[in-house]
Amino acid sequence: MPDLPRLVCASANPDKVAEMALVLEGIVELLPRPPGLAEVVEDADDLEGNARLKAVAVCAAGGAPAISDDTGLEVDALAGAPGVHSARYAGAEASYADNVEKLLFELERVGAATAEDRTARFRTVVMVVWPDGSELSAQGTVEGAIAEYPKGAGGFGYDSIFVPTEGDGRSFGEMGDEKHVISHRGRALRALAEALGAAATGPRRA
Repeated sequence: MPDLPRLVCASANPDKVAEMALVLEGIVELLPRPPGLAEVVEDADDLEGNARLKAVAVCAAGGAPAISDDTGLEVDALAGAPGVHSARYAGAEASYADNVEKLLFELERVGAATAEDRTARFRTVVMVVWPDGSELSAQGTVEGAIAEYPKGAGGFGYDSIFVPTEGDGRSFGEMGDEKHVISHRGRALRALAEALGAAATGPRRA
């Protein structure tokens, strides 16, 4: 059996790392982020830019290929917010609960009362950067709606209020690991795994 590609995980979020490890099990050997590495300032204008910032920084620090992701929740009634600012929607030190509370408040403020008014999507960009500067990226998206209140104790971030269209009415927070089958991050990681397989038989694209 050939050796699995070894990638250093750029994320400092243990919840994201756990999801990535689960989806990529048997496909990629995920190595831990270098200890003592400072947080990367995520000040790009889009998800791809932030993913690149993190992967480049961790690749440079460890001298090895690094994998990163950035995810945004885009709510139509809020003109696509929180989007690229999803992790910091309620402030730089906001907790998951703080962000959820702010999002629900903003939807109430604009009068988004029905499921049709509360459509949204999760979008993830996953990227690998190699020490020679080449990179490979993939995206995953899932459509859904924002629930009126949190449902379920599983997942993290906005999972408790995101109800995927392709599901059975449960929020991601109620699905547990089932969500990876249809989730934005699961889709992005599987697409990346396919791209890595293709890259192994041809030149990587920079």
